[in-house]
Amino acid sequence: MMGGVQRTDMKQRHLACFGSRLVRRILPISGALFAGFTAFFAHAASAEIVSAKFDDPTTRYAHGVLGDAIEWGTLEIRVSDGKRLRLVLPEDRVFEDLEPRLADLDNDGDNEVMVVESSQSGGARLSIYDENGLVTATPHIGRTNRWLAPIGAADLDGDGHVEVAYIDRPHLAKTLRVWRFEKGALTEVASKPGLTNHRIGDDFIIGGIRTCDSTPEMITVDANWQTIIASTYNGQTIESKSIEGFSSKALDQAMKCK
Repeated sequence: MMGGVQRTDMKQRHLACFGSRLVRRILPISGALFAGFTAFFAHAASAEIVSAKFDDPTTRYAHGVLGDAIEWGTLEIRVSDGKRLRLVLPEDRVFEDLEPRLADLDNDGDNEVMVVESSQSGGARLSIYDENGLVTATPHIGRTNRWLAPIGAADLDGDGHVEVAYIDRPHLAKTLRVWRFEKGALTEVASKPGLTNHRIGDDFIIGGIRTCDSTPEMITVDANWQTIIASTYNGQTIESKSIEGFSSKALDQAMKCK
């Protein structure tokens, strides 16, 4: 699950000093396990992921949706035996994100890493990595400077499989999309327009996933930033309800189930 404001200090973005925390389709990935990387060092297939961070700040992707022109060229993963894996993207891609998010998506006791990865020609996709490299990813949105903002990951419908949720183009399409992770692949299972979780230039993403009783809820706002919205996925459709008027304080209380 993920909660609160997903944020990173602007100075930290410039200094490339992020750590990992929680969770920020699909097409099964064919071919070489490390396809798309220019470097992959210190392979540790049997070790478990304990943290991840971005490195190698770059200005090669001119979008600036997160408030500056700095994105990232490398994902560094630290595993339980102390080794570090450095996954370096090719020049036509960047990690357009605040920080990597850790979540056990396949319920095997080992975390996967979830990140937003953008292409110079295709825009953003949600990519999932483990200690062996790329596991799977959603299709790129389809054109440059088109982005997605993660909400989180949880078993939303109680069927034993973890779902991943994000807002597709939070400034344009404003569409909540839910994907189920199963057998190393993501399949889109539901979507709903009229919701968002990010404003252009903000160096944070609002909301996340909360569980107040027994049902996980995806917390966003309506498309006009007037009302906090709680959405659930019942295995077939997304149901949404208004909580209260949007403010930072109200959002914080909502994420704490207050």
